[in-house]
Amino acid sequence: MVSVKQVQVTFDCAKPERLARFWCEVLGYVIPSVPDGFASWDAYNDSLPLEKRDQGFVCGDPNGVGPRLYFQRVPEGKVVKNRVHLCVRAGTGLVGDERLAALEAERDRLIPLGAVCERVMLADEENESCIVMRDIEGNEFCLD
Repeated sequence: MVSVKQVQVTFDCAKPERLARFWCEVLGYVIPSVPDGFASWDAYNDSLPLEKRDQGFVCGDPNGVGPRLYFQRVPEGKVVKNRVHLCVRAGTGLVGDERLAALEAERDRLIPLGAVCERVMLADEENESCIVMRDIEGNEFCLD
């Protein structure tokens, strides 16, 4: 019998803390507590050797259900479409106009945070509506 494994989703990015805080707002995730002996994450980061500062940041589901997200700084920028992306389930259980309205409301909440709407894909004979978005570093994700 195979056991279920926990999953961490890792993002390559330019600014790990900034991107982590964006995704906290999108998903309702939280930043972990500051390590003992430090008043803030900035204070902790400042205590590290220069080469280790701003290398990574994490956030997680406060209920422990969803995967942990890890953001790691890489030197290169994003240049092509993601091969894997997150789908934010904002319209689960809804259909038709009610689903589209829920997705549009979530899109409108995320745009002031820095998200960009790529396109709205309206329902057809096979699929319900979804909205393709980009996060603050250009990574694609869907509202579905």
